[in-house]
Amino acid sequence: MFDVVIRGGVLVDGTGAERRPADVAIEGGRIAAITEPGGLDAAVSAGEVDRVIEAEGLIVAPGFVDLHTHYDAQAFWDPTLSPSPLHGVTTVVAGNCGFSIAPLSGDPADGEYLMRMLARVEGMPLESLAAGVPWDWRSTAEYLDRLDGTLAVNAGFLVGHSALRRAVMGHDAVGEEADDEQVEAMAHLLGEGLAAGGLGFSSSWATTHSDGAGDPVPSRHATHDELVRLCSVVREHPGTALEFIPTVGPFSDEHADLMADMSLAADRPLNWNVLVAANARSADDVAQRLSASDRAAERGARVLALTVPDLMRIRLCFLTGFLLDTFPGWAKVMTLPADEKLVALADPDVRRRLIEGVESPEAGPFARIAQWHRMTIEEAFTDETKRHEGRLVGDVAAEQGKEPFDALLDIVVEDGLRTVILPPQSGDDEDSWALRAQTWRDPRVILGASDAGAHLDFIATFNYTTAFLGDSVRDRGLMGLEEAVHKLTDVPARLYGLTGRGRLAEGWVADVVVFDPERIAPGPVGMRADLPAGAARLYSEPEGVEHVLVNGVEIVGPGATFTAARPGTLLRSGRDTETVTLGDGRIP
Repeated sequence: MFDVVIRGGVLVDGTGAERRPADVAIEGGRIAAITEPGGLDAAVSAGEVDRVIEAEGLIVAPGFVDLHTHYDAQAFWDPTLSPSPLHGVTTVVAGNCGFSIAPLSGDPADGEYLMRMLARVEGMPLESLAAGVPWDWRSTAEYLDRLDGTLAVNAGFLVGHSALRRAVMGHDAVGEEADDEQVEAMAHLLGEGLAAGGLGFSSSWATTHSDGAGDPVPSRHATHDELVRLCSVVREHPGTALEFIPTVGPFSDEHADLMADMSLAADRPLNWNVLVAANARSADDVAQRLSASDRAAERGARVLALTVPDLMRIRLCFLTGFLLDTFPGWAKVMTLPADEKLVALADPDVRRRLIEGVESPEAGPFARIAQWHRMTIEEAFTDETKRHEGRLVGDVAAEQGKEPFDALLDIVVEDGLRTVILPPQSGDDEDSWALRAQTWRDPRVILGASDAGAHLDFIATFNYTTAFLGDSVRDRGLMGLEEAVHKLTDVPARLYGLTGRGRLAEGWVADVVVFDPERIAPGPVGMRADLPAGAARLYSEPEGVEHVLVNGVEIVGPGATFTAARPGTLLRSGRDTETVTLGDGRIP
């Protein structure tokens, strides 16, 4: 007996091999047989199959693997981890950037701090984090046990540095250097988390990562030696991995050497986030940051960049203030409670100081975004402001006889801070797409970095898989389908040592996506108010994704509809993963 037979489709098995017509049989959550077309008809005719999926004209591929998500909190209120599975994702890794939500020390202030940190740095509504997450565990083991058996997709969780620092150092985690005893206490907690099944260690030195008070997150106060010591703990636990954000913008020698030292201490490849979709104007910056991989390789280390293959179309909103808070002098205003922020943004003196910050010599790499006159008003919320939707701020300002920044903030204040604005899009030209395709094939680069579950009003890169296969692969012809599927499945699975996942082969786990190659694409992106406490998020359904199976059980059916099944595996290091060392020839 077979549980499922998928017949009449075209197999793209994830290895990069040429597609071929094939029928696929699934039994007990694994691929039981792959045959020539019609090879399973006898079993179907004899009633030896519980379910038949007709896949004529469709591609049958491994489920996509997303190594960089932030579903740590959403997992408690949304066991489907939507919308990722709608876009063919069957396996996710969370706890990235040092932002896991375990361990906790038992002090209620820890949970409160992490909530406010996630709300600030990852754009998750604070009210949803408070209403939707219990915050009643202490160890990583307890956290993982709470989620085990509840999810629709396979999910693994890294142990985050900021959570470790907060659990050990309390308030001193921000602003203080850890002493030897505190570093060893963190190492002990990390070891416990990895022994319980945490998939690895994550951290961040990113200058954009600030907590709920506008201060650098705990991991940004860690020394080189602290990071290397914690990475040495990873070496002691099988099936574990490393993720890190060294900075925003060009890497210094310090950043490159640190990543190499971390990789060597752990005896693991390290992936860093994020190499933003390259464009022709940033070619030198891309080359400079990828050179960190060459520097690491000279010492026997392995450093890889995570990149989103699609253009990152960002949406700015003064309510959350993400990215805006990186401008000099802006953080304290952007972290004010909403009512106080409204008063501040209506004050001419505050507006003047904000403009001075953007125009100051200390303005960072994102200051170039602050071309207010070129921004488009994407979404407004009152009868007075809605008439400006789709217009450039500069045109509105000229019509009203105002400076563009004043015209924009008048709309923002009228909207109660909810206005959504779009900076001008760059990199949508042939030279930039050619550079992007070259980057995808670079052995120093891994596709991923969706940030799904985070930045809920800022970016919609959770749909990068369908966007990549639709726009870049089919429409632009920048990569063959077989190679593209390989990049989305087998490559990330092998990097993290996911046992039996990432390919469709007999005996391997039946994580499968069935899609129409002529239709696959992301659907329209819009706000959807389905979070706890009534908060909203960006959401997009797909086109052309017909079936998604996890461990042989369908979780998404035709019409992008979720089933009630929750067959996902809580991936635990050493049990569901194998060790990938620096000397491992299987590393992509």
